[in-house]
Formats: sequence, C-alpha cells, structure tokens
Amino acid sequence: MSHAISHRLQLRLRPPAHQVHPKAVLWWALQSAIGWAALLVGGGVVLYFTDAPLWLVIVEVAVAVVAVAEMSITPRLQYRAHRWEVTDQAVYVQFGVLVREWRIAPLSRVQTVDSERGPLQQYLKLATVTVTTASASGPLKIRGLGQDEAAELVDRLTAITEATPGDAT
Repeated sequence: MSHAISHRLQLRLRPPAHQVHPKAVLWWALQSAIGWAALLVGGGVVLYFTDAPLWLVIVEVAVAVVAVAEMSITPRLQYRAHRWEVTDQAVYVQFGVLVREWRIAPLSRVQTVDSERGPLQQYLKLATVTVTTASASGPLKIRGLGQDEAAELVDRLTAITEATPGDAT
C-alpha cells in the first residue's frame, strides 16, 4: 500500500485532531437556555393567569427538570463530539451527540469560506467557520472556535484553496 493511500486511510479511521474552544460549552448552554426559557415562561404565564389543574403544574415542573438536565449535559457532550481538522487535502468535521456525523470536503471542491459571529459568540469571543462546497449535503460548519483561531483558519483555507487546482464544482 502506498504511503499516500495509507495516510488517507489513517485519517479516515481516527477522529479529527482538534476540539473546539472550551467556551463553546457555555455558548451551547446559553443557546439552549434561551429556547427553554421561552417555553417555560410561556407555560408559567398560562399557569399564572388560569386556574390550571395540578397535572399542568406537574408538566411545567417536569419540563423545567428536563431543561436543566439538557442544558447541563448536552453542551458537554457536544464539546466532546465536535472535532475538526484541515489537511492539505481536505477539511474534516465530526459532530453529533446521538447521531455522530462525519463530513469531509476535499479542498479542490471548496467554493467559499466564511466566518460568522452571532451576539452570544461575539460576547464569548467565538466564531463559526463555514466551508461551502458543491455538495448536496450543504456546507461544513465548524462551530465554537475561538475568534482568533477562526480568523487564522479562514486565512489558511483561503490560501490553500486558492493554490489547489480544481474547478470546485
């Protein structure tokens, strides 16, 4: 087996090398908290302004317990699962808690590289790098990178893709 094929096979058989920034755990927890808060506030308003039966109060409490558990556990699992790597040949992204997904984009197929920072990401100094290809599966997203690391990655990917022959289609 040639060295090049052996190297590619090794890369496919191991998780990508890099984890996202540790602050991504807080970012994911805050995103989750916003969604759960909207649901719980809505339920609380109904309970406050109506003569709600006991079972409805129990449901609201159960939803609150699930919310706290989800906000505490899921972001940590996401952090452990979300990995990425860029080689001279491709971008590799692995993510997913219940369903683990692994996406690979050859650099010759990369069309655009973007960086995005929503309000929470700006506050936490995080960013998401999006690598768009001609794939029907959509773009690869590396979520939860430190803002400096994301800027360096965008610069690196831009330089590599400009130097990589191919039609990116």
